[in-house]
Amino acid sequence: MKHSSWMLAVGKRLILSFFACLIISTVFLGIKPAVAEDIDSHLYFSNGVHNNVGCEDSCCVPPRKQTDPSDPQYPKWWVSDWTMYRVFNNYKQFPPPYDSPPQGLIANEDYEVSYGTTYYDSTYIPEDKDGKSAMMEYYEKRCLPIFPQDNKYTCSFVSLGNKAYFLSDGNHGNPPICLFSPENHPPRTDFIKHLPYNPEDSAHLNNSLQAYSLLVSPQAILFGYAFNKQPTPDSFDSTAKPYRHPQSFYFSGYPEEPPNAPIVSQNYTNFRMEQPNANIWREVAEMLPPNPELCCLFADDCIEKNSTENSPAASWDALRYSAP
Repeated sequence: MKHSSWMLAVGKRLILSFFACLIISTVFLGIKPAVAEDIDSHLYFSNGVHNNVGCEDSCCVPPRKQTDPSDPQYPKWWVSDWTMYRVFNNYKQFPPPYDSPPQGLIANEDYEVSYGTTYYDSTYIPEDKDGKSAMMEYYEKRCLPIFPQDNKYTCSFVSLGNKAYFLSDGNHGNPPICLFSPENHPPRTDFIKHLPYNPEDSAHLNNSLQAYSLLVSPQAILFGYAFNKQPTPDSFDSTAKPYRHPQSFYFSGYPEEPPNAPIVSQNYTNFRMEQPNANIWREVAEMLPPNPELCCLFADDCIEKNSTENSPAASWDALRYSAP
């Protein structure tokens, strides 16, 4: 597997740290039942895309106009590389969705480039039967820049059913693997129904897109997806009917330094209907400790561990407080 060596290295660090903690707990504290941690701070609003948080009284399905195009859908499984643009200048003059590279913007002066790969399988069922589907987003050398920290490291987000985990080298305030959220499943194949159709965004790239986005107030946090308007054949499965390929995922990052990411766009390349190797999910599941520690990534994730004042900057963790 392409990223097996990196995951194996994370796994070795995880095993060593787990056994070290086990020995310390046994010798000095004695074995005690695990205490349930407060997980409310790790439930993130996504308007129904990743969970039902904030959707208790509705389905979080905005109405469509008769003039709107039909909704595109994800294939039941797929793999795609992508180029990530961390845009820090002139994003108001040139907003997303972007072409690749972004038109009107200058590399290094307006944006930084990094790369990654996403693996998706809507048919996966975890051993504990908690939810369905799996997804891994691998960020090479530049982690997802939505957190108030330097993102210059490799990381992955892996969802196995309803639970989502964060994997890294363990040198950024978190263990090598931690629980990002107990309720953060991969987008369903029909997830786009949860986002409003955006004609203005769809007009980008010579009106070649179907774009869907949500701007959450009062922080004005952007969350959007763009698909190519014209159906095209799949590069991997020649028997599949032409379909509207995903073009980009664009969103608000953490705007202050670091990581200085007011706007981020992941532009897909070689999106294909290839089923990910099942070893990806098996390897991650085998790496999990019995009770994974909650991640401390957002400013309010672990207040007792955060000695600095929370920043007033718009951030994804604020969505749990401002969900409409």
